[in-house]
Amino acid sequence: MYIVSDSLGETAERVAHGAAIQFESTSNIRIERVPYVVNQEGIDRVMSRAVRGSAVIIYTMVRPELREYLAKAADSRGIPHVDVMGPVLGALQSVVSSPPRLVPGLSHRLDQEYFARVEAVEFAVKYDDGKDPKGIREADVVLLGVSRTSKTPVSLYLANHRLKVANVPLVPEVPVPGEVFREGRLKAVGLIIEPELLMSIRRQRLKSLGLGTSAQYATMERIMVELDYAWDIFNRLKCPVIDVSNHAVEETATRVLELRNKEATGQ
Repeated sequence: MYIVSDSLGETAERVAHGAAIQFESTSNIRIERVPYVVNQEGIDRVMSRAVRGSAVIIYTMVRPELREYLAKAADSRGIPHVDVMGPVLGALQSVVSSPPRLVPGLSHRLDQEYFARVEAVEFAVKYDDGKDPKGIREADVVLLGVSRTSKTPVSLYLANHRLKVANVPLVPEVPVPGEVFREGRLKAVGLIIEPELLMSIRRQRLKSLGLGTSAQYATMERIMVELDYAWDIFNRLKCPVIDVSNHAVEETATRVLELRNKEATGQ
């Protein structure tokens, strides 16, 4: 059985194996996949091999002209053939208002996008909150900011856009990893917030943890020290800075994407 496809041919191969296993003489059935057949010449090459012996052609091709050409070529040579994709596309087109895109390999592209998102989410979790500075080297974006500036949720949102994001907390008593000034300089983005809003957010955080709101973490004096330190780091990096005050995570992430796109296009 020849599996002919304009993409990988995995779908037709699974069908072929499912059919072959129904026969006791399975050992006499050989399945050969011929992927990326995108023109008539490719079909002709398959035909020249199939005509030499007992063969069946199973094919998944999205372009109707190639399916028609293969069917006619197989019929003229007496080669049994099965179109796996065509009847399904025809049935769907009869009930769906829009025509099919007829682009080979779309399912594999979607799979790749899905796994890229999963990988990016795993990356964001692994390198969240400065857990491992090594992630800065592999990251697409490095977010920096004081505590409660939405670094983690923005990182996860960007991961759904297949971006690998590492985030680094800025604490005056903790030196910023050297990787930030080396590998991370060109991909760093600072997050800043209004002091009064940050104080309110931190106090709410302390309440949710069952702690008093008088902790130094939520005092204006401490917050100003941290924000001054953050600005010092941002100025040393010469990185763009986004004010997250009263902005949803989606808005901040969109701004990061805009900055990244500008950098990619040289604008």
